[in-house]
Amino acid sequence: MIRVGFGYDVHQLVEGRDLWLGGVRISYEKGLLGHSDADVLIHAICDALLGAANMRDIGYHFPDTGKEYEGIDSKILLAKTIALIGTKGYRVGNIDATICAQRPKLNPHIPEMKQTLARVMGIGEDAVSIKATTTEHLGFEGREEGISASCVCLIEK
Repeated sequence: MIRVGFGYDVHQLVEGRDLWLGGVRISYEKGLLGHSDADVLIHAICDALLGAANMRDIGYHFPDTGKEYEGIDSKILLAKTIALIGTKGYRVGNIDATICAQRPKLNPHIPEMKQTLARVMGIGEDAVSIKATTTEHLGFEGREEGISASCVCLIEK
């Protein structure tokens, strides 16, 4: 059996935080605000995987009210998500994700993101597609107020 899921996440850009995307720390003057490390890409992936398995969403499993998740590395949340979908007999077929940010330029970081995410999910790099785009200075991403990410995934039993 195969199933498809979709995930989406948004976090605000602020000063005084590290910028983590796809499990990779990116040098930039701002970072994303959140209870965890606020990695929007990993959060979108987790939501896609959980949705495909009909297991609710990332906030249900890892609530932002939980002290144990405060400042947590989102790669840990992704690994836990892989284990959760595994309890229902699912494994990742592939993911296809898009990060939307005006700045910083993300294309140079995509190979490392793919490698990192593939390792955490236990799949080949060829099963991880990551794209980056801007909104041509439109909307909150274009005004550099935040970054969003979306993801579709295929899981298999």
